[in-house]
Amino acid sequence: MPEEVAKKEQLLQLFANMTGNTKIVEPMKKIHGTLRDSDAVEREIALIMRELLDQGFFKTKLRPIQLAKLICAYYGGKNDTEIARELGDEKLSKTVARARVRMKLFRELDFKMPFDRNQMEHLLLSGKTMKEISEELGISPSTLREYRHVLEAMVDREMDHYLERIRDVMEDRDLTESMTSSATKDAFGESIDITEAELIDIT
Repeated sequence: MPEEVAKKEQLLQLFANMTGNTKIVEPMKKIHGTLRDSDAVEREIALIMRELLDQGFFKTKLRPIQLAKLICAYYGGKNDTEIARELGDEKLSKTVARARVRMKLFRELDFKMPFDRNQMEHLLLSGKTMKEISEELGISPSTLREYRHVLEAMVDREMDHYLERIRDVMEDRDLTESMTSSATKDAFGESIDITEAELIDIT
């Protein structure tokens, strides 16, 4: 309708004036099951990751958008080395693994410890140093730290709210990918629904 189109243009102009943006990406409504491309999904997850990092729940040198790509690649079946390559540097594989574990994106290999897990948990509570524990278990201190991170992530509940939001986004993506790729929408037929994920440059 002409009146609705005029109102939408006024709202877009108001937003541009307030933000100083000269380019506005046409939004897609965030409705469960609505078609969204992979870039939009990554941007939505990146916004959640930025919230999570701002809360200080964990530290990583990966940026929010890189963490979003990591999550999508993990659900896509990529291993840590492959994910690191997608992020532009194979040397990031250990960084990827640590961030993945912190976000409870576990792999079977994470739990294949060459010792009794209960023994490790007991030693970690014994007051011994990491060096002493690693020597007793017959592994390097760095390997011990990786296994400790897995155990800590398993019981940590601080980030569960954020991780659940991410799972919802991924489930929504799975639904949209099952729909026919030829399905399209007339963006101008939708009411304005500008979301942060489509307007903020996540770095």
